[in-house]
Amino acid sequence: MLHFPVHPLHLPSSATNRLITAKDHAAVQLNVGKVDDQGRLTGEVETFALCGFIRTKGLGDDCLNRLVKEKELLDDLEPATE
Repeated sequence: MLHFPVHPLHLPSSATNRLITAKDHAAVQLNVGKVDDQGRLTGEVETFALCGFIRTKGLGDDCLNRLVKEKELLDDLEPATE
């Protein structure tokens, strides 16, 4: 008998905890690699899922910045200067 891994049909969004359904074609899943002190990849990743609702509102970059800051993957976020 063959056994296949069971994948959830709906994933929660990392930013809003909304369920991401199969019909949410604007949703994305991003893997952010962890690095050591010298900036080399360690092989570990953090996975973030953003639902289409967040992306269509134009809030994807803000949510991703907040999530990587919470996971301590980014030391500081300085506002861009013009």
